[in-house]
Amino acid sequence: MEKEQIHILVIEDEAVLAMDLSDTLEEEGYYVVGIANNGRKALELFKTQRVDLVVCDIQLKGDWDGIETIGQIQTVRPVPVIYTTALSDKSTLERAKQTLPAAYLTKPVIISSLRIAMELALHNFSHKQELAVPDEAVELNGILEKDSPSRETILRIDNLIFIKHNYQFVKILLEDILILEADGPYTTIVTNDRKYAIRLTLTTLLERLSEMQLARVHRSFAVHIKKVEGFSDREITIGKHIIPLGRQYKQAFIQQFQIW
Repeated sequence: MEKEQIHILVIEDEAVLAMDLSDTLEEEGYYVVGIANNGRKALELFKTQRVDLVVCDIQLKGDWDGIETIGQIQTVRPVPVIYTTALSDKSTLERAKQTLPAAYLTKPVIISSLRIAMELALHNFSHKQELAVPDEAVELNGILEKDSPSRETILRIDNLIFIKHNYQFVKILLEDILILEADGPYTTIVTNDRKYAIRLTLTTLLERLSEMQLARVHRSFAVHIKKVEGFSDREITIGKHIIPLGRQYKQAFIQQFQIW
């Protein structure tokens, strides 16, 4: 479950607030990789953990405040950032803006506001690699237009995607996908230990992903080529799954393999 969750680094120097925020995030279904009460510890955690989003207090113990800490973190790699602070003066805001944060929330933080800020942060951060069509907007309330199945949003960052599941975005590594199974206007994404239904047709999902390792093998199925354990003229074996191999897809499937 952990690898599918959004990984969050919490930077907060007030222990009670840090634990409360961490507990709240985990109750919401996120995974907190760690809590840092100073900038140098935060940087070390960031270097050693997979972090999808940072929630950072501006006032911190030590020689770096939150803004300087984020500046140091961003030299390692880009990451979406949400600042939390009791400060709202113009000079602090101007300094914070230099690090291009996704949001700036004043304390006490309201979880509903934080949830929306996090979804927008992930959306905006992955905008350049977003697979949705240009006029689609990220869903803030987990509601899809029932008459527009193509409007569901997928976000992509490098070798992973985020899809909407139970009112929040969850992460799926492309290499963990075993099978895509069509079910009318929906497609089920099957991994080793989870299944996710997304309101997109199989054809649309394959077009969005544009992933060379995902091959359509039947009008209702696509498979991850590297996960194939065996196949015959009529079926493909992937773990405990037996997938039909359609006649019209057989040649293209075979061509995925190099023949020596």
